Amino acid sequence: LYSTTWVDFEETYSPVAMDKSIGIMLVIAAWYDYEIWQMDVKMTFLNGFAEEEIYMDQPEAFTTVGEEQKVCHLQRSIYGLKQASYSWNIYFDEVIRGYNFIKNDFDHCVYKKVSGSSVVFLVLYVDDILLIGNDIKLSGDTKA
Repeated sequence: LYSTTWVDFEETYSPVAMDKSIGIMLVIAAWYDYEIWQMDVKMTFLNGFAEEEIYMDQPEAFTTVGEEQKVCHLQRSIYGLKQASYSWNIYFDEVIRGYNFIKNDFDHCVYKKVSGSSVVFLVLYVDDILLIGNDIKLSGDTKA
């Protein structure tokens, strides 16, 4: 993969929770004796959709003689794509909000879900997730 300078690279950040936020969440977990789970999302960067037209040269192993000039039109994110982290974050945010999580105003990688006396916090660090909560069933439903 190669890129053209200054073309379609506006949104290239990785979703990373602030160190302060992670520390605060761990203090809350210790203070209230909440359970903590760590998860790693498999194939993270393959879950996002490309929001703009993205083309790449054909991989050498897939070129056909006489058609070397053809290019691939990407419909989804792939590893190595500059916008993959941003695309993954947009997709993750839509899905997690569908489960009634509320995004924190201070740190957009921290979410909260409250159901009665049950509470679950979710902290996103690129493709790693911390689940912190007082209800094993509610947290387990979130993990699934």
